[in-house]
Amino acid sequence: MQRAQVIVVKLGTSVLTGGTDKLDKAHMVELVRQCYELKKQGHQVVLVSSGAVAAGREQLLKPCGRSLIDKQMLAAIGQGQLIHIWQSLFALYGVNVGQMLLTRADLDDRERYLNARDTLTALLSYDVVPIINENDAVATAEIKVGDNDNLSALVAILANADKLLLLTDQEGLFTSDPRTDVNAQLIDEVAHIDDELRQLAGGSGTSLGTGGMATKLQAADIARRAGVEVIIAKGAGKNVILNCMSEQLPGTRFVKLTAPRDGRKKWLLAGPKSSGQIVIDDGAVNALQQQGASLLAKGVRGVRGQFERGDLIDLVTSDQQLVARGLVRFSKAETDTIKGCHSSEIAKLLAFDCGSEVIHRDDLVLF
Repeated sequence: MQRAQVIVVKLGTSVLTGGTDKLDKAHMVELVRQCYELKKQGHQVVLVSSGAVAAGREQLLKPCGRSLIDKQMLAAIGQGQLIHIWQSLFALYGVNVGQMLLTRADLDDRERYLNARDTLTALLSYDVVPIINENDAVATAEIKVGDNDNLSALVAILANADKLLLLTDQEGLFTSDPRTDVNAQLIDEVAHIDDELRQLAGGSGTSLGTGGMATKLQAADIARRAGVEVIIAKGAGKNVILNCMSEQLPGTRFVKLTAPRDGRKKWLLAGPKSSGQIVIDDGAVNALQQQGASLLAKGVRGVRGQFERGDLIDLVTSDQQLVARGLVRFSKAETDTIKGCHSSEIAKLLAFDCGSEVIHRDDLVLF
């Protein structure tokens, strides 16, 4: 018997509408049935549901544009309708649901991140299925995650999930675009995400959705670094959710990596966007990756972007390979002043002492 797991199921607009301009309630019932079967097996289920804008467009019954304001208006109309449908369908199986609307800003701030995590944990502890979506009615570009693929990865980290199922209108990741190449082959398993793999990802599959295969790769990369197994599969497939729990997995499986145990480091994976970059030398790369060291000024070769003390920064090599990400202890100007210097020289160069590490190992996650 399988051990109990936390499963995050992301349902794209194309899955919920069947490629039409209306929600496919018959298929939504089938998805709910599978989620109920998982719960009967002892698993916990979290839904990240797209479809608010599509539901709003269906309710409005008149032509509407596609500007940000129009989409926010449609989301305001459709969000209530969407959660009502989910609530009604899960009620058929005696299951309660709870709605959570998030934005990037809720995850950037450490306290708000912890509050969201506590709410999600409480819902699961009371056997409630959380239904999560981005708060599109109020979110602006500056505070949006932008697509529910990446949102689902962040939710998987919040929920300390075991699996993330990205259900879409494609069977998985292919060697080329199956919509234009009849010789495209399904990739069963991915152990490493590199630039070549990213080039295989195309755009959004439908005009109704905001995420394509590229965003699913981004989401898979985030989630697997937090120790979450990711599966991209076709949402219309028979028993697709249940089959994702079997040995004969549908779609493409992304092998999970060893997760950081520290909750703060998981927040660094899920939380704020990077404000800039620090270019580091080979010695610093080796110290970070092989010795578990902090980043010292001596290993810094350059700075890019604008950042202040406490901002999240990407650490990259001279050829732009991402090595790590962490909370910097100096501003851009200060880092630029002390780059390449010995730690003992910092206080003299800056006329104050803020410690010897540019980024401490406790504030850093490796990539």
